[in-house]
Amino acid sequence: MPPAIDTSRPTDLLHAHEGKPEGSFLHHLHERSAETWHQLLQAGLRSRAFARGDLLPMGPANPYVYIVLEGVVRQDRYPLGTGPGIPTVTRFRGAGQLVGEASLIEPASYVDTCCLTDTVVIPCPARYFSALIERRLHEARLALLHSLEDRNRTDEVVYGMAIRPPLERVSRLLAHLADTAGVPDPRTSRHTVITGPGQKDIAAALQLAVSTTENALRTLRHHGVIEARYRQFVVHDVDSLRHFVGA
Repeated sequence: MPPAIDTSRPTDLLHAHEGKPEGSFLHHLHERSAETWHQLLQAGLRSRAFARGDLLPMGPANPYVYIVLEGVVRQDRYPLGTGPGIPTVTRFRGAGQLVGEASLIEPASYVDTCCLTDTVVIPCPARYFSALIERRLHEARLALLHSLEDRNRTDEVVYGMAIRPPLERVSRLLAHLADTAGVPDPRTSRHTVITGPGQKDIAAALQLAVSTTENALRTLRHHGVIEARYRQFVVHDVDSLRHFVGA
């Protein structure tokens, strides 16, 4: 595993599981048992920081799982192989999520996981984490299973509605990111800032042409719903954004 900065001690992380997005692993863990989180920390886990553009080490040489504390990562899978023009499956994961879960079943499994922002995670060897949740921390095991089920259901709605109009799909994804990765705009708390994914990332995740994605974003900007910056979207009104989703 490449070097990364050890950013905190267990005592600094006692409340790190609080306030995470609904449906995430840490949200479910907090809802079920705060004591289980403390027991995880007592098992020697530490947080580490990765810079934007870094890949989280996974695969046969690094069979790790990662609990995301801060930041947004992009995960790319290649079910049809790699090469020019071959589609990928792209997903975004934010704070509270556990990534690398496939290595709990098969240590050689991995998915390209790139940090879209400066990101803080808690890494844990997959075999050690599996032993912890199977033998000692059953509440953590249940929290993980619940979060993966919530993630699958959300992915179906956010990423899987290929028959819906592009504007609706882009709006749905931005609303999801506002809920799971957005933070209040420091200039005005009425706005929500999504940092990390750019237009090409949005297009890849929804398997839309970049031009189609740009047209949808242009429409949202025209209606004053969002503001687009470099690798950042400012949502002026989440309720208005949901109007384009049809919710």
